[in-house]
Amino acid sequence: MREIVMDTETTGLDPNTGDRIVEIGGVELLNHMPTGRTYHQYINPERSMPQEAFEVHGLGDEFLADKPVFKKIGQEFLDFVGDATLVIHNASFDMKFLNAELKWMGLPQLPFEQALDTLAIARKKFPGAPASLDALCRRFGIDNSSRTLHGALLDSEILAEVYLELIGGRQPDLVLATSSSSASGADQADNWRPTARETPLPSRLSEDEKKAHEDFVAKMGDEALWAKLG
Repeated sequence: MREIVMDTETTGLDPNTGDRIVEIGGVELLNHMPTGRTYHQYINPERSMPQEAFEVHGLGDEFLADKPVFKKIGQEFLDFVGDATLVIHNASFDMKFLNAELKWMGLPQLPFEQALDTLAIARKKFPGAPASLDALCRRFGIDNSSRTLHGALLDSEILAEVYLELIGGRQPDLVLATSSSSASGADQADNWRPTARETPLPSRLSEDEKKAHEDFVAKMGDEALWAKLG
């Protein structure tokens, strides 16, 4: 299964009001494993960069002046993507911009069904918790210290790590990739079993939460199940 974890940077929030894409980054995964193949392109938006957008990604008019316009790279981008699933954080935003640019060129648009939204996955998996890319990096212990400004390729690389954690990590694929070639893929999948972490994850309970739980159990008396298991 081929997937492209990708991100875009833009001049603003809405292509229908003249905003354009200024950077595209993508990281290729094959069966949930990075292949080392990437796509990265800066794009001249043929308009000035608003200050608020510049403060997000740091891509200014002077830097983008000699970069190709989208119509010069659109087909190359489509060729790279092919029919791969596009793994995107807040997919509706990026797909809206990509399809606007492709439409203006007269090129085929990307079906929204081709996109997998990691923001939606995170909100479903951790309801009520912050689901930004930075928040998910903190949750999974992923180093994003180099992310002082948004950058499409850097964010794609970070998102690839986040995505693999959201779907359960790489362990099953690593086991299948290194298993004996004499076993079939189905046998390998059936025989795979999770193993305990070498270092247990730290508790996410605060001291106040632990104390509240202990007080609650105490009120239930000695016959409480928690008291017997404690």
